[in-house]
Amino acid sequence: MTKNAPPQVRIFGTVISTYTRIVQITCEEAGLSHETIATPANSPHNRHPFGKVPVVEVDGLELIESVAIAHYLDNAYNGGARQPADPAARAVMDKWIAIANNYLFPLFENGLVMPWIMHRVAGFPLERETIERALPSISRALGFLEAELSQDGAWTGLKGSGGFTLADVFLYPIVRSVQLTPQGEVGIAQCDMLSGWLDSCEKRASIAATVWESEA
Repeated sequence: MTKNAPPQVRIFGTVISTYTRIVQITCEEAGLSHETIATPANSPHNRHPFGKVPVVEVDGLELIESVAIAHYLDNAYNGGARQPADPAARAVMDKWIAIANNYLFPLFENGLVMPWIMHRVAGFPLERETIERALPSISRALGFLEAELSQDGAWTGLKGSGGFTLADVFLYPIVRSVQLTPQGEVGIAQCDMLSGWLDSCEKRASIAATVWESEA
């Protein structure tokens, strides 16, 4: 790429978005230059038909939905390196991506992460009742992740995966956002395997290159 060439990937999304960061990490893993254009989900400039973020421009395509985006970037520019070659292992990876998106993210985001973001960033009163109602379910979810990691390495021990797959790419920002809350920090500190996995992820260049301001 020539000097001052435009970025290969343009990401339209909120800068603190979990899914914006997932796309950023995937770009970093593939060695792709990328630019994030701050675009709130409710902005009239957001081109997602259902008001979600991010929307990505790459190769003349306009892509939505982070699963499709991550798979395209990894397949087109990274030789599928972040996906196991073995079909069974790839199915396990896809299972963990689905669990992350369908169960963990809604639970963590609505019950703990967003109340703290709205309090810290927007200055709204902390929704303590919302957090208290969600904490038992969040605790069970963290316990589930810890048990899975303790059993057989779960998503990090897939055959032929090289130890870091798209499952890690999706799970890391979701779990890390929980760790950045007071309650989540305490809960994850009690999970040795989960804490160790987070620490190992943080050593990757792709993770270090995409830190949120709130992590400073």
